[in-house]
Amino acid sequence: MIYFELFYIFFTVGLFTIGGGYAMIPMLEEQIVGRGWMKVDELINFFAISESTPGPFAINTATLVGFDQGGVLGAAVATLGVVLPSFIIILIIARFIMNFLEYKSIRAGFESVKVIVVGLIFAVVLNLLNSNILGGNFNFQDPDFIALGIMVIVFSLRLIFKKLNTIKIILISGVLGMIFYGLFPS
Repeated sequence: MIYFELFYIFFTVGLFTIGGGYAMIPMLEEQIVGRGWMKVDELINFFAISESTPGPFAINTATLVGFDQGGVLGAAVATLGVVLPSFIIILIIARFIMNFLEYKSIRAGFESVKVIVVGLIFAVVLNLLNSNILGGNFNFQDPDFIALGIMVIVFSLRLIFKKLNTIKIILISGVLGMIFYGLFPS
C-alpha cells in the first residue's frame, strides 16, 4: 500500500508542479507532513540534502522520501512517479508543438504561469526563512542570529563574486555553520 501512496503522491506532484523543484515544496510538505510520514524539520533536511546532491531537486527529493518510507523499491516507485508526468507531457507537446504555439491563448497561458511560479518560489523562500531562522510561526522575538549572519555573509559573497558557483557556496555555508555554531552553541 505504501508503494501506491508514494507513486500517487509523487505522480500528482510531478503532474501539477510547474516551475521546477522548488515550486513543489508546499505540495510535498502538505502531503508528506499531512500523512505523518515526517515532521517539517525532517522534510526540510531532506530538501537540503536533495539540493546538495547532484541531479534534479525533484528527483532527489522523491528518491530520498521514497527510500525513507519504502526502502529501495519505495525510492524507485517515488522517482518513477515524479518523472512520469513530465515524460508524458513532453511526449504530447513534442508531437503537437507547432500546433500549440500557433494559438495566442496557449502562449498567454504560458506567460501567466511564470507569475504563479514566482509566487510559489517566493512562498517557499518565506517558509524556509521562517523555519530555519525565525524558529517557526514567524517568531521575530528570538531569531537564529547565527543562521541570519551566515545567510547575509553568503549572500554578500554571491553579490561580490558573481561567478561563485553553487558548490562553493554550499561548502562556504557549511564551514561557516561549523565555525559559528561551534563557537556559539545554542
